[in-house]
Amino acid sequence: MKNQNSNIFWNYFPLTSTSLSIELLAGLTVALALVPEAIAFAFVAGVNPLVGLYAAFIIGLITALIGGRPGMISGATGALAVVMVSLVALHGVQYLFATVILMGLMQIIFGFLRWGRFIRLVPHSVMLGFVNGLAIVIGLSQLEQFKVGGRHDSEWLSDVSLIIMLSLVFLTMIVIWLTPKVTKSIPAPLMGICVVAFVVIFFGIDVPRVGDMASVAGKFPDFYVPQIPFSIDSLLIILPYAFILAAIGLIESLLTLNLIGEMVNERGGASQECVAQGVANVATGFFGGMGGCAMIGQSMINVNSGGRTRLAAVSSAFFLLLFILVASPIIEEIPLAALVGVMFMVVIGTFAWRSILILRKVPKADAFVTILVTGVTVATDLATAVVVGVIFASVAYAWNTAKHIKTRTSLSDDGQTKIYELDGPLFFGSCEGFAELFNPDEDPKNVIVDFTKSQVVDQSALQSIEMLATKYENLGKNIQLRHLSRDCHALLSKAGHLIIDSDDDPNYALAADYGVKTGIFGSH
Repeated sequence: MKNQNSNIFWNYFPLTSTSLSIELLAGLTVALALVPEAIAFAFVAGVNPLVGLYAAFIIGLITALIGGRPGMISGATGALAVVMVSLVALHGVQYLFATVILMGLMQIIFGFLRWGRFIRLVPHSVMLGFVNGLAIVIGLSQLEQFKVGGRHDSEWLSDVSLIIMLSLVFLTMIVIWLTPKVTKSIPAPLMGICVVAFVVIFFGIDVPRVGDMASVAGKFPDFYVPQIPFSIDSLLIILPYAFILAAIGLIESLLTLNLIGEMVNERGGASQECVAQGVANVATGFFGGMGGCAMIGQSMINVNSGGRTRLAAVSSAFFLLLFILVASPIIEEIPLAALVGVMFMVVIGTFAWRSILILRKVPKADAFVTILVTGVTVATDLATAVVVGVIFASVAYAWNTAKHIKTRTSLSDDGQTKIYELDGPLFFGSCEGFAELFNPDEDPKNVIVDFTKSQVVDQSALQSIEMLATKYENLGKNIQLRHLSRDCHALLSKAGHLIIDSDDDPNYALAADYGVKTGIFGSH
């Protein structure tokens, strides 16, 4: 029995004796970085700091165990906190807990419906903008630590205190940079935190510390049902917030999943991550947490510290719980400058510096999308930026593709038949150009349209073919359609009898087929 349990453990946490210590130290480093972030996001949402810490522990633990990628870190995030603030201000924290539970249920449904796979539609230019914008947001959020009490509405530190704070931040960054050159057995961020903490405590330097933000001391979270009326009115209050939070959480989590996957060269399970995020948020709602999603900054810290398995993320959650239960006096003495230095190194490592060099080399539309997503991320939030970027990239793609439809014409030997050989996709964006390729008034009595090198994509394309056939028939001319897919055969009505069947007809799926069957486009 002992060997069987051991095998289960090592199958789930594939580790060697050397990597075991690296994974645990990576988890400790992440936990230290999670504390000020969770407190700060709790302040943003207008709730008690322990609400943010509980969320970081519960969400971090559950997603570490069942999430779509080993080593990815989840917890309370700023992207969700800015949405929660109005809910808490208007209705109170109990409605927040209920909203987080409903948010989690939605995410579970999204996961079972396998909607996570649609993240593959996010173009690379949007990913670059997402990464760059997030790096800037992380950097800007650290500036609050240079204020008295680390609050948004506080004043900046005095000149001497500010210089000392900056010096310690710079010292942390130097230690992090030098550590890998000396040893790789200790995560560089952890070394930076330890060195600066030792310097501050040994020399008694008066600088802001974690305890100056809020106390992290607490007890194990209790299970209880949110105290709100179970009514339609309550549901109508929390439903819009839950949907927005679920969407933002999944978008940020799935983009982080892809980004970390590119770094470690491993694929992740998008739908599995959706379910894991949902289960985690349902649980944290019942244990008094504010909800959350994947955290790209802490995930980067984990990966850069050597965390590659689920053990690093699991241990970070338990270290965080340990901080709350028994180690709060020690954690509260850690200088914020050390943690700010760690996050600044995350910013440097996250920002895609190469994207600046390639902006002149890539298509102008892609360059604009990257800049647009970066700007919108900084100005609003990640989810809005990604949606805006995907929409613009899709429109740009449709516009460019629409210009590529063309035709090559020829006449039969007797001059009585004109053949149009189409080249390029026929869809809503190219329909106008498609119509301009033909000249029904001057064409001979017989016309053949060959779709061998073209593809009919949607309902607009089918309608354009119908209209073209009607024009020729009204002029008393014969038109024949060749090499259309079987979907087109079934969906074309007026022009259906004009199709010439052939053994080499293509067999691609037509988007309009789904629309007609479901009644979206109606019937012919």
